[in-house]
Amino acid sequence: MMNRKQRFVGPNLTVDNIGTRKIFVLDTNVLIHNPESMFNFDNNVVVIPIVVIEEIDNFKKGLDEKGRNARQIGRNLDKIRLDGSLKDGIAINIKTNKELPEEERQGYLIVEMSHKIQDLMKQFYFKNENDNLIIGTAIYLRDKYPNSQVVLISKDANVRIKANAVGIAAENYENETVKFDELYTGVCEMHVSAEDYNQFKDSKYLAYSGDELFANQFVRLFNKENPELEYLLGRYHSNNKGNVIYPLACYPDKDQLIFSIKSLNEEQQFAFDLLLDENIKLVSLIGKAGTGKTLLAIAAGLSQVVEKENSKYTRLVVSRPISPLGKDIGFLPGSKADKFNPWMQPIYDNMEILLNQHAESKDSNNGRIFGKKTPQLQDYLDFGFIELEPLTYIRGRSLPNQYIIIDEAQNLTPHEMKTIITRAGKETKIVLTGDPYQIDIPYLDSESNGLSVAAEKMKSEPLVGHITLEKGERSQLADLAAKYF
Repeated sequence: MMNRKQRFVGPNLTVDNIGTRKIFVLDTNVLIHNPESMFNFDNNVVVIPIVVIEEIDNFKKGLDEKGRNARQIGRNLDKIRLDGSLKDGIAINIKTNKELPEEERQGYLIVEMSHKIQDLMKQFYFKNENDNLIIGTAIYLRDKYPNSQVVLISKDANVRIKANAVGIAAENYENETVKFDELYTGVCEMHVSAEDYNQFKDSKYLAYSGDELFANQFVRLFNKENPELEYLLGRYHSNNKGNVIYPLACYPDKDQLIFSIKSLNEEQQFAFDLLLDENIKLVSLIGKAGTGKTLLAIAAGLSQVVEKENSKYTRLVVSRPISPLGKDIGFLPGSKADKFNPWMQPIYDNMEILLNQHAESKDSNNGRIFGKKTPQLQDYLDFGFIELEPLTYIRGRSLPNQYIIIDEAQNLTPHEMKTIITRAGKETKIVLTGDPYQIDIPYLDSESNGLSVAAEKMKSEPLVGHITLEKGERSQLADLAAKYF
C-alpha cells in the first residue's frame, strides 16, 4: 500500500517513480463518448496524446452532443492544468473504485507530445494518420516504461486490431457497458409450494422474502406439485408496504382494448401493465423489429392522454434521435416540420393505424372527438394532445405531466440517456423503446448503448420497469426475416 508521499508521482513521470501503475492511452472517441472518462481509471496514469487534443478541438464548435462533449473535455483539462504542467503530469482525483482509501484515490494525467512517436511509426510502416499516431504514443510509452503495462483504450475496433498487431494491449471503454447476453429481461419463473400457490390464487398476494427479484419484475408462478398445469402471473412490488407479489393490476385481462388494440402475447400483456401504471415513471421496452414495442407504447400513451378522465398527463410527446441516418435535419429543405417528417414516418404510421381504428370504434358508439367522427392526427396535434419533437429540442426543457416516448433509444449514449431522463418533471412518465441489435451510431454497440445500460443499471428501482419482447407479431414473413438475418 502506497503512503501519501508515494501517491504523488512528482513533477515528472519516470521509470523509478511510476511504480506498478498501469498506463492508459485514451482514444478521441472514448473522451467524446464520456468527457469524464479520464477520471475513471483508478489511481493509474491516464495519457492523452496531443493528436487527440487536436481532434477534440475540431469538434468543439458543433451544436450536437459531440460538440457539447468536446467543450466539456476542454473545460476539464483547462481546470486540471491550473495544478501543474500537462506535459509533465498532474495528479487528479478519481471517481471510480470507492473501496480505495481516500488518500489513494488519486490518479495521474499527462498529455504526451513526444517527437519520437513519428519515428516509431516509420518502423511499423504506419501512415502518418491520427489513429496511427495514437497507437504510436502507446508504443512509445511501452518502450519508455518497460515495467508498466500500457493499455490503449478505444471504442474503434479497427484501432484495437492494429494496436494488437503491433503488440499493444487494447481494450474497449467498458465503464458504461453491460453484458447484453445477460441483460435483465424483466420476467422470471418461480416454483412455489401448493399452499403458497393457492394463497396467491385466492388472496391475490404472496409475501416474498428472497433477494432474487427486482422491483416490478414479472413472475410466472408455478405449483411445485403440478408444474405442468397452468401458471399464474404476478408482479413483484418492493416498497414501504413490504415485498409482495401481486397479480397484474393495470392490465390483468389480455383481451382488454387499449386505444383500440389488445395484447397478442404474454410479453405484450406485461408491457401494457407497466405502460398503464402511473406509479412507474420509467419504462424500457427492448425487442427486435415486429414485436410491437413502439405500437404498444403509443397506444398506452394515447389512452392515458386522450381517453382517461382526470389523467396526470396533459400531453403525449414522441421523439427519436435524428442522427442515426447520418445527417442533421438542417440538410433537408422546408420548415422544421417538413425536415422532421422523414425521421418520424414510422411514428406517423403507427399513430395513423391507432387513430383510424379508434375512430371506427367511436363511430360504432356514435362518439365524437373534436366535434368529428373521424379526427385526423393533425387534429390531435393542433389541440396539443400530441407533440412530435426531434430529440435535439428536448434538451434543456423541463417536462411536467407529460407522457414521453423515446423511440430508437438504442442510438443514444449513456450520457445522452441521462440528459433525457433528467428532463422529466413532476408526474412525467418516460418510455424507452428500441432494439440494441439495430444501432446506427459509430462506437455504440448492444452493450454500451444508453437503452441497454439504463435497463440494466436501474432495474432495482421501484419507479422503473422493464420488459424484453421476443415474440414477433407483425407478420410471419417479418418473423422469418428476424430469425434468419
